[in-house]
Amino acid sequence: MKKKELINFNLSAVFIAIGLILPFLTGQIQQIGSMLLPMHIPVLLCGLICGWKYGLFVGFILPPLRSAIFGMPPMFPTAIAMAFELATYGVVVGFLYQRSIKKSISSIYLSMIGAMISGRIVWGIVMMLILRIRESIFTWRMFITGAFLNAIPGIILQLVLIPSIMVILYRTKMIPLSEKVKAEPENKKN
Repeated sequence: MKKKELINFNLSAVFIAIGLILPFLTGQIQQIGSMLLPMHIPVLLCGLICGWKYGLFVGFILPPLRSAIFGMPPMFPTAIAMAFELATYGVVVGFLYQRSIKKSISSIYLSMIGAMISGRIVWGIVMMLILRIRESIFTWRMFITGAFLNAIPGIILQLVLIPSIMVILYRTKMIPLSEKVKAEPENKKN
């Protein structure tokens, strides 16, 4: 295992631990957790810092693991739908940020917004499929309310907190923020 992979593996474990503990700040109250989205924060940070593979893993494992250990969020349908949503967050934010031409605040925001939109769409699709199994209906209004309206405080919190954390990590030289992505070498003509 390479040094960078080992560091990312260890950081992923730290992000999982943070994701298990952070929801206690909402007092285990599901409505507050649905508004502040505390488990989303370590997943987004993991994708940005460690990359999409680690973001995928942390995002997918965190909700069911927390449900199994602490009983919140409820496993069915919430933790299952959140697993797919947060996995999408981790993949998309990590992929977009890694592919950005310049690591900057604007690339962090663009990566986060792309992840938030795609993650919410995946959450809606999974909720619709899960509720069909239960022979329940998942309406467009339920999707908009659950994915966006109830989550506005958490979205604002993420858009303020995560770039701030990334800047602090950059200023302490823990991560590169303004590093240009290396271009692929051109094929030499013989």
